[in-house]
Amino acid sequence: MRIANVDGRAVIVLDEGFVDVAAASNGRFGSSTRELLAQLDEVRSWFADAKPGASETILRDDLESSSRLGPVVAEPSQIFAVGLNYRTHAAEMGLTPPPQPMIFAKFASSLAGANVTFPIVSPRTDWEAELVLVVGRGGRDIEVGDALGALAGYCVGQDISDRDLQLAGSPAQFSLGKSHRNFAPVGPWITTSDEVPDPNDLEIECRVNGVTFQDSTTHDMVFSVPEIVSYVSSVCELRPGDLIFTGSPHGVGQGQKPPVFLRSGDDVVTTIAGLGTLHNHAE
Repeated sequence: MRIANVDGRAVIVLDEGFVDVAAASNGRFGSSTRELLAQLDEVRSWFADAKPGASETILRDDLESSSRLGPVVAEPSQIFAVGLNYRTHAAEMGLTPPPQPMIFAKFASSLAGANVTFPIVSPRTDWEAELVLVVGRGGRDIEVGDALGALAGYCVGQDISDRDLQLAGSPAQFSLGKSHRNFAPVGPWITTSDEVPDPNDLEIECRVNGVTFQDSTTHDMVFSVPEIVSYVSSVCELRPGDLIFTGSPHGVGQGQKPPVFLRSGDDVVTTIAGLGTLHNHAE
């Protein structure tokens, strides 16, 4: 199942269009994707029994490039991110992978949906393709073996980064440097966990102006998806709709020789196999 935020309302995405969940269920379920994630088993059962048809004629391919798509969760209570979580990315940055997940936050005001523009805030504004975890039932102190069950699904994300601000001081300002307006686009929709057999076996790619810079798989992660979920939940309670950016593979702009950074007018296209494509544009 694919769940999106279209015009601020939770919808189920079909091949031929999409279903407005609140309208099709006659109010049994609300219009918030975050509320829907806490009731995902009930929604799935209702949808299988009711079999509602597409309520609009907009095609899924058109929807993927539509400005109607908002953040997959409009108001998550928490947005976590993991730094240096790909072996080859750590190597291109000349750094050693950390002994435990390096967690920072992307602040909620940076959240955006697909097909948005983001500002070039410094000469070193960078791209970072990421797999984003969407929390379902969540909880505290989740064991590694139970971690995938705490997730509702997955989506594509971009961890846009202002390297000047991020690396301006010591310690580094990761959270601020990655939280300018629209620096956390996610989408195009949530693909529920039952459709993703192994989140650590997904191809991930980022193209800038049609040139492929990142081309890897989530198998290269230092800490797997279950390990990340378990680690974060050992400190913070994970709540329905929380988002976790899981790190970026090699090929970021700062890792190029010489470095290459984003400029006004650049198109950034991020794809994860089975999860869709996220289109964003630099102002």
